Formats: sequence, C-alpha cells, structure tokens
Amino acid sequence: MAAEERTEIAPRVVMDADEISRAVIRMAHQVLENDHDAPRLMVVGIPTRGVPLGQRLAAAMEEIEEHVVPVGELDVTFYRDDLRRQPTRAVGPTRMPGPIDDAVVVLVDDVLCSGRTVSAALEALKDIGRPRAVRLAVLVDRGHRELPIRADVVGKELPTAAREKVRVQLEETDGVSRVTISRPERES
Repeated sequence: MAAEERTEIAPRVVMDADEISRAVIRMAHQVLENDHDAPRLMVVGIPTRGVPLGQRLAAAMEEIEEHVVPVGELDVTFYRDDLRRQPTRAVGPTRMPGPIDDAVVVLVDDVLCSGRTVSAALEALKDIGRPRAVRLAVLVDRGHRELPIRADVVGKELPTAAREKVRVQLEETDGVSRVTISRPERES
C-alpha cells in the first residue's frame, strides 16, 4: 500500500431518518421557544445540506405555529477564509426570502465543526443587511472549534476525534437520510 493511501472502516450510522426527523422537530420547538414573539422570523440554509435542513426546520415550525416561515439560502463560498487549503464547490445562488433588516435569521447548517463556514455566513449576511439577531441551528455539533462559534440549537452533540469524518446525507440531496461517522482504518 502506498504511503498516502488510507482505508476507512465502514461508516457507522449514528442517526437514521427517523432520528433526524425527531431532531428537526425538537430543534423547531427550541427555535420557537426562544423567538416565538419575533415580529419577523426567517430560516436561511447554508448549501448544500443546510438548505434542505432549513426547509425541514421551517416546515416543522409551520406545523407547530400554523403560519408560514420564510426560507432562503446563503452561498458563502466567496466569504471563506480557507479556500486555499481545501477545494470548494461550485458557487451557488443566494436567495433571501425578503429583507433581513430587523429580522431574526435562523442560520441552518448540517455539521458544526471548526466554525469557519458559520463565520463566512455571518460575513455574507453583513453584506446583505442587518438582522435583529442571528441564531445558529445545526443538525450535528462535533466540536473541534477553531473560532468562537456556538450553536443556539443542536440536533445531536457528537463528540469525535479530529481524524473521524461525520457525513450527513439527506433524502433531498443523497437519496437517503442518515448521519454516519467513519475513521481511517490505519494511517501509513
């Protein structure tokens, strides 16, 4: 085996589709407990998987509150400070469901790790407007912060080793809904 090759142990499922659904409903209740009286509340997902998670979260909030929660998406590609170190995906659209000035924006992402994606999202939001407040909702918080970023609403705390990989898959983007964790079998 070449020195650069790594083999991975088969991923272990840590959340199945039902557990993800229950986590999203729990997250919706938490958001509404904190901001139920906000005059303008909107959900904004960070691509790729933050967008369908945001749509699921807004749908759950609508079910609870019986009124429409507007949903948008925020591409943060050009705001990242780590573009040189890692490949990036194609730039996508930013679609806000309305003006964000004086709104409570619930920013949604799938996994919170270093905090760099969220930092980029906050910078992008500053260029769009001035929200009353920004709340962060993530499906999985795995730790390993490089920046002082903390989620307000978390579906599952998942302490991991730095070398482990957490992967969120959603029906809307991957054809299956689950969260898996994997790690290299051995490093050469």
